[in-house]
Amino acid sequence: MAEVPLLPGERIDQLRSGGIEMIQNGSVFAFSLDAVLLAAFAQVPPRGRIVDLGAGNGAVGLFVARRTQAHIDLVELQPLLADMAQRSVALNDLSGQVTVHNIAMQQVPGLIPKDSVDTVLTNPPYFKNAPASIKNPNAHLAVARHELAVSLDEVAAVSADLLKYQGKLFMVHRPERLDEILPALTRHGLAPKRLRFIFPKPGREANMLLIEAIRGGKPNGVRILPPLLVHDAQGHYTPEVDHVLHGK
Repeated sequence: MAEVPLLPGERIDQLRSGGIEMIQNGSVFAFSLDAVLLAAFAQVPPRGRIVDLGAGNGAVGLFVARRTQAHIDLVELQPLLADMAQRSVALNDLSGQVTVHNIAMQQVPGLIPKDSVDTVLTNPPYFKNAPASIKNPNAHLAVARHELAVSLDEVAAVSADLLKYQGKLFMVHRPERLDEILPALTRHGLAPKRLRFIFPKPGREANMLLIEAIRGGKPNGVRILPPLLVHDAQGHYTPEVDHVLHGK
């Protein structure tokens, strides 16, 4: 691992299962379990091009980097987060494989050619920008969690523009927006193929959703995968989650 400077409030955390170190700042942005589970869910090509839309500090894209020789583009609007991602790329000696773009998601098709990407990964803002919704007072977290800078429909549209025919989109989102997610994907020619609901513990409702969609895929044929429990009844990580986090 290379040595990189840390700014005040930053720390280095490691995803032990993937051998990746990440620069984090809890008061600005830090990756959480949804990023780790999305990276584990994604089927990445051995070569080609991968784009992580709304990359934050680069967690999802970096977590898949050890599993592929594909070039990975991390796209992040917020300069502070993009800078953290850039330094995490250097920290993991991945500058030859991973490129960080500090631009709006809507600008990506002008930078990366359309129909040129094998896989898109995205952990987009979960919450709509409704006038009555309560936004996080932290501006960085508000943009990451609410659709202030990009909408669900725009995420689907940009993903469809970038992907090759039969290219794949992998997304993590909230189950309560499934009635919006599926129409948005199909409206832009992305056929949903695999869904997996994530439950925090037994007896609780699902609070996350993993989705795979294929550009130009045939309609129908959606598979609902077995549910994923994060914690058991005693509050411990289940074996599958423990393996994703720690490689055990």
